[in-house]
Amino acid sequence: MSGTPDTAAPGAPPARVARIKRQLQDGAHAAVEPLVALLSRLGVSADQLTIAGLVLSALSGLAFFEGHTRTGALMLLLAGLCDILDGELARRAGLASRFGAFLDSTLDRLSEAVVLLGILGFYLRNLYALVLHPERALLQISTGLEPLTWAVMAFTAALALVGSFMVSYTRARAEGLGLDCKVGWFERPERLVLLVVAGLLRVFWAMSAALLLLAVLSFATAAQRVAHVHRNTRRAGTDQLSRDDS
Repeated sequence: MSGTPDTAAPGAPPARVARIKRQLQDGAHAAVEPLVALLSRLGVSADQLTIAGLVLSALSGLAFFEGHTRTGALMLLLAGLCDILDGELARRAGLASRFGAFLDSTLDRLSEAVVLLGILGFYLRNLYALVLHPERALLQISTGLEPLTWAVMAFTAALALVGSFMVSYTRARAEGLGLDCKVGWFERPERLVLLVVAGLLRVFWAMSAALLLLAVLSFATAAQRVAHVHRNTRRAGTDQLSRDDS
């Protein structure tokens, strides 16, 4: 986060949380520096890592869809590593560009979507199996798992997907209007960590809780950004929209 007055506004994360996030980010970047140097010597480009991250995310979504949550989590972890490495590699090579940043952000949204769609598909797939095999539904009911639970969790996964897009959209739209919007508690790294941990635990309640938290915290972060933009535009008297911004 920058040191501008906007980031210190009441809508920003508490200073301690923001400081911890910065320290974790700095630590992660320092930890991968030897790997970045190796990839640079091997001639790997940042765009190649961005594409690799998308492929790994697609594999993660497929693994989640098939019910292989630990494989999905590991694929997602590798995709997140690629997301860190591509930016670092571009900066190291002096090739950081606006298009590269645009491509990275665009594919990040697609990557997150395929993972959450894979999880959503897993729940729908199990719900459909209960329709085809009623005896399975009776067996699950006897263990305390109602068939409606699969539908509820599929809906929660859809909400998590929408929420994650709203987090990204609110910042992108604000910055498109020339406003700083680097605020929010729950961004892409936190979302990835939550899904990775839930996948590695490989228990039904863990992924269910992760999706619920992801949905709630994503919408809360989007709301936080809306409030931040509203407060700053009102206070600065810059709420007049030009024809080009509409």
